[in-house]
Amino acid sequence: MHLLIPFASALSDAASQVLRDLALPNLSKLLARLTLAQRDDADAYSLSPPHERALAAAAGWRAADGCLPFAAQSAARDGIEVGELAWGLITPTHWHVGRDHVTLADPAALELTAAESQAAFDAVRELFESEGFVLRWGAPSRWYAAHESLVDLPCASLDRVIGRNVEFWMRGSAARSEPAKLVRRLQSELQLLLYPHPINDEREQRAALTLNSFWLSGCGRPQRNEGAAPTVLDALRAPLLAEDWAAWAEAWRALDDGVLAEMLAA
Repeated sequence: MHLLIPFASALSDAASQVLRDLALPNLSKLLARLTLAQRDDADAYSLSPPHERALAAAAGWRAADGCLPFAAQSAARDGIEVGELAWGLITPTHWHVGRDHVTLADPAALELTAAESQAAFDAVRELFESEGFVLRWGAPSRWYAAHESLVDLPCASLDRVIGRNVEFWMRGSAARSEPAKLVRRLQSELQLLLYPHPINDEREQRAALTLNSFWLSGCGRPQRNEGAAPTVLDALRAPLLAEDWAAWAEAWRALDDGVLAEMLAA
C-alpha cells in the first residue's frame, strides 16, 4: 500500500511542540522499517505544496512549480469533457479585508449550497466568456475555466493560501504577466457583480460569509497518468489549516490507531 498523508508536519513552533509531545507508536515502527527513497527539498514558499508535488510525481507529470494540472484532472472527474484545453480550477471564496492585508477564508466555511453556487456561477458567466473563457460548473465549490492563457500560468495552490495574505501568493514576475493581470481584474469585477447579488444579501442576513472573490489554481493542459495514485489520507488537512493543534493531534492519533496500525500488522 502506498499512502500519502498531507499536512503531516508544519514549520510553526506550535506544530513542532505538538509533534514533540505526540506519541505515535505505530508510525514510529513503520518508519523504522522503511528506507528513504527520495527527499523533497522544496521550501515552504513554493506554489505547489509537498503533497501535490508527490501526487504529480506518482502520476509521472512534468510541469513547473505552480503549473501542475490538477484542474483538468478534477474537471474530468466531475464529468466535464476537458479535451486538450488548458483548464484552471476556480474556487468561490470569501476574502476578509483586515487592517493590514486581505486573507482568504477556508472555502469550506462558506458552506455554499448547489443553488447558491449555481446562481453565482450564472451571474458571472458572461464576465468570463466575454474574455474568451470557457466556463463550466462542476460542484458548489468547484468551477472550471478553460483558456489558452492558462497553459503555463503559475498559481499558488489553494492549500497554500487558505488563512493567509493573498497578496503574498500573487507575487513575482508571473504575477506581472498579462494572464495574471487578467485574472486579478476578473477577481475585482466578480466582486462588484456579486456584492449586490441576492444570494449575498440572504447570506448576510443569516450572518454567513459572503461570496466575494475566487481563487484560481491547478492550471494547465491535462497530462496522462503514467503511474498508480497513492491512497491520500486527508484527515490532518482541516485542523492544520485552521491551526487547531488539539484537533490535529487527535487526527494524528486516529491515523496511528487506525490505518497505520493496519499497515504495521499486514
